[in-house]
This record gives sequence, C-alpha cells and structure tokens, in this order.
Amino acid sequence: MNAAVRRPPVDRGRSGAAVVALDAARIERALAARSRYRYVKPRLEAEGQGWKILSANCSRKVDPAGGEIAIAWFEPEGGGRWRLHARDHVEGRWTLQGQGLTLEQALAQVCSDTQRVFWP
Repeated sequence: MNAAVRRPPVDRGRSGAAVVALDAARIERALAARSRYRYVKPRLEAEGQGWKILSANCSRKVDPAGGEIAIAWFEPEGGGRWRLHARDHVEGRWTLQGQGLTLEQALAQVCSDTQRVFWP
C-alpha cells in the first residue's frame, strides 16, 4: 500500500473507543455504492469520537444556496458497535437512528435511505 495514502489510526478520548482509519476507508467505500445522490461526492470528517458525512445539498431543501450539509454521524460505542445519527436540520441537532449496530448495518441504513432520513 502506498504510504502517502495510508491514514494512521485515530485515538480520541479515554472511553477506549478508538476510531481507526480502516473504519473511515470502509465508510468512504460504502458511500460510493449508495443509492441516493450517487453523483455527489460526500466527504468524511472527524466528529467527536466518530465520523461525520458531509455532502452538497443538491435538492436545496436544507440550504437554498446548495451548500454543504451534515448527513450522518457514526459514533463508536465500543466492542465494534456504533450509534448512528441523522442530522435534524430544522432543530440543528443530531437524532439517534440506531444503536448497537455493526458498521456494516449502519452503512446499509445510510446508503439505502429509502425514507430520506439522511439524504433530504
């Protein structure tokens, strides 16, 4: 693997919930195969001890100017489990959508998003 592309592990906080660069790579790879807004390239950013997905607001429902908005937050619980949050743009806060999920389960919810919870 090219050392310039490799990301070092990220360890945040004392809770023991370490977010590893491998998790970020898994999230980014899953986003490329999502159902909604496949033509938009979302980006991943650290949020607390987890990862936040940011994306352009193509529908302009949240941001009339089409700016970048938060989509989802993957928060580690420890033991390989995650809490999944969606952004409530009206209230300006994260809302819990699932807990005790494997990363694969959380990614499936975000990538399919048939109810438009994550991709408004």
